[in-house]
Amino acid sequence: MTGEYLVVFYDGQCPLCLKEMQNLKKRDKQQRIRLVDINQPVFEQEFSEIPQHAAMQKLHAYWTRQQQTTLITGLDVTYQAWRLVGKGWMIWPLRWPGVRIVADRLYLLFARHRFSLSKLLTGKSRCQNCSLE
Repeated sequence: MTGEYLVVFYDGQCPLCLKEMQNLKKRDKQQRIRLVDINQPVFEQEFSEIPQHAAMQKLHAYWTRQQQTTLITGLDVTYQAWRLVGKGWMIWPLRWPGVRIVADRLYLLFARHRFSLSKLLTGKSRCQNCSLE
């Protein structure tokens, strides 16, 4: 990949997380986002510097722009991903000062309870053998 891109580490066993990644993949026409399921062997093989338990607590990504790579987490990942597919305007208000503090805390609450929320919203708390396809 050249230019600006993102490597997103997501929980492929979470139905809501998987749905968002499917939406991102569908909109990523320029292929600037690489999606890596933290439950797959490739995660530990290629990205051993990120502990899986940390990646389970909140979204992580490597964001590369101007040949510099930065590890970002939480809603910063969500914003950069949606910005790269032309939909950053939907998330941008969550990054405004003041709103950011509340949004980040709500995101952590969501991340902690994502399996219960998935069960409530999709009928499934966890995916088994789910894929992005």
